[in-house]
Amino acid sequence: MEDKYALFAFNGDPMCFIHVILNALDMNKKGYDVKVIVEGSATKLAAQFENTENPFLMKYQELKSSGLIDCFCKACSNKLGSLKKVEELGFPTCAELLGHPSMSKYIEQGYSIITF
Repeated sequence: MEDKYALFAFNGDPMCFIHVILNALDMNKKGYDVKVIVEGSATKLAAQFENTENPFLMKYQELKSSGLIDCFCKACSNKLGSLKKVEELGFPTCAELLGHPSMSKYIEQGYSIITF
């Protein structure tokens, strides 16, 4: 079986999210099939992908350009006021589980779930 991991980022603390970024990029570089799903308060971090004051800007942009972000939660992005920014930045949204991404969808595709 191929090593496949879906990294669900719920925590909106940038110091937590940088660990999602670092691990996703590292795992991808080492040949793992990785998808990042941005959920909960982490959806507010969309603006950080272009914030020039962000000390992690380069890593945010590296993650964005890597194509590893599978989606942002549409319901949480909408509720937390970041949906417009998510869409402006061209991130896909997921909404198959009452407006949220479905973990079972990833499990059915053979992904192990890791939450942050």
